[in-house]
Amino acid sequence: MCEYCGCQALETIDELTQEHDEVLRLISHLRPAHRNGETTRMAQTAREIARVLGPHTLVEEEGLFPALAGDFPDQIAALEAEHRRIESVLDEAADGATPADPDWPDRLMDAMAVLRDHILKEQDGVFPAALANLGTEEWEAVEAARTRAGSTLSRPAA
Repeated sequence: MCEYCGCQALETIDELTQEHDEVLRLISHLRPAHRNGETTRMAQTAREIARVLGPHTLVEEEGLFPALAGDFPDQIAALEAEHRRIESVLDEAADGATPADPDWPDRLMDAMAVLRDHILKEQDGVFPAALANLGTEEWEAVEAARTRAGSTLSRPAA
């Protein structure tokens, strides 16, 4: 993904980027499962994607997005709406369920296409805008959101 603006030098943006990378890796597992009609495997992968996106979305919506909403209200509102759309489809596979709706696999694939585009908007727009526009207090709020959310990324032992 993006490396041109230097925003990944910030730990929070680097973590968000790593989570994006993990989500994209997981999405790549959905294509063969969808092609082979493996709905149970798709549901398992959807749960993994939701597990990564849970804390990720909290950091964005409680930290990053509020800090940018004053300058970019329409863009932030659109990103939040995409979060809801994606979560809605992923939630159908929550709690170990394999959705019985025969249209769910296609809806999941459509939602994942939205998610891939969404990630690009964040990587190429939101993260560089945050680097350019946020002050110390706003970054502290983003960091506080990360502390509350935790992370699904594995960390090397100290």
